[in-house]
Amino acid sequence: MVQSNQLTPGSTITIAKKLYRVESAVKVTVPKGQPFIKTKLRDLTSNQVIEKNFKPNQEVEEAALQEKKLEFLYPEGKSYLFLDVHTLDQVLVPTSIVGKKIHYLKEGVEVKASFFGNEILAVEVPQYLELMVVNEEGTHGRTTTSSKVAQLETGAKIEVPPFIEVGDIIKVDTRSEEYIQRV
Repeated sequence: MVQSNQLTPGSTITIAKKLYRVESAVKVTVPKGQPFIKTKLRDLTSNQVIEKNFKPNQEVEEAALQEKKLEFLYPEGKSYLFLDVHTLDQVLVPTSIVGKKIHYLKEGVEVKASFFGNEILAVEVPQYLELMVVNEEGTHGRTTTSSKVAQLETGAKIEVPPFIEVGDIIKVDTRSEEYIQRV
């Protein structure tokens, strides 16, 4: 248990057997009446954001998430198969959890996964990956520089400088989906 005035963004709590990640928590004082803690909470199953107010020092149940390293293997139907690096167990992750991150996954890429009990809640791809360019889609003129769209071996499409060619391996920032450098 944690008190409501100790809630910080990024912490995970449970309310009515649902998991929420705290997006923001602010103490609000009003001229007349009791102060309260105003929070924005993200439901980890539906990804919806709700607002909830707590009394100061109200006890809230904190959820202990477990992090594991998983290695991407391959798509399996409408899910994706990963290997738990420590136990060598196979873990089937639904498409809804992986989402657009699949555009940066290839066999052997290690990800960080958050679990609550046996239920997987999130998958985090490494921020920087080195991927091969497999296709180019032409040049887009700009006022000072030009760029072109390149398709990577994982299926992702990003803008790259004009000197990048098919077969080049480039470093990509997976969070901003931007080209960093040629490797």
